[in-house]
Formats: sequence, structure tokens, C-alpha cells
Amino acid sequence: MTEYTVVPEFPDPETYVNLRDAAGMAPRSLAAAERGLPNTVFGVRVLDGEEIVGMGRLVGDGGTVYQVVDVAVHPDHQGRGLGTRIVDELVAYLNREAPPSAFVNLLADVDGFYEQWGFEYSAPASKAMFLRVTDDGVPRRE
Repeated sequence: MTEYTVVPEFPDPETYVNLRDAAGMAPRSLAAAERGLPNTVFGVRVLDGEEIVGMGRLVGDGGTVYQVVDVAVHPDHQGRGLGTRIVDELVAYLNREAPPSAFVNLLADVDGFYEQWGFEYSAPASKAMFLRVTDDGVPRRE
């Protein structure tokens, strides 16, 4: 059985883009990753030897609001508890570092996964919304 290592460092932009793609997540351009990843509040990567096979990170202002994003595991390594280990690390960071009044949110694409850490659906009290920006910089209606 493979021994995985969770490291408190987020992958480089190219690995990030490739791992999102492999995991079937919405694509991000390398230019966007190079611009955005330095703003990571905290992130982890999962290693199988030297190969990065999983990742997850927190973004936000580091005090009032945090968002769990980019939790991904390469398909060849899914089903081995790596997503759970990633979110365990992210939540442990929040428990250590986030002020008691901080708001932590996420947009889940997996039903029944994040509840084990205490995440709750926000509706009907609030509703998640999004805006997708196109290549020409104009918001697109879906």
C-alpha cells in the first residue's frame, strides 16, 4: 500500500493547473494561477513519493473570512482517504489560526462530504452565487 505524505505547502501553478484538469475540475489558466496562488492563506499538497497527487487550500483575508478551495485528488489516487486528510489539515489550520468570529465557506461539488467537519448548507438563510468571467473580461450569463 502506498504511503502518502501531506505537506503544508501548496503546489506550483503548473502542477495546480494540471491536477485540477486531471481531477475533472473547471479549468484555470496558468496566468490566472500564477497571479492567484501567491494569495493562498494556507495550503497543503499530498505526495506519493515525489509526485503531487492531491491538494487543497484556504483563501481569504486571513481574519474575517476564509474559503476552502481547490480540494483535488488525482483520479489514480482517489478512494484512499486523501480528500479527508486534506480537509483535516485545512480545518486544523482554521482551528489554530482563525479568530472565533471568522466566516468560513466553500462551494461543494460533492454531497455529504464536508458535513463531517461541521459545514452546513447556508440556504435558506443565504444563497451561494457566482459570476464567471470570460476570456474577453466580460461576465457571462450561464
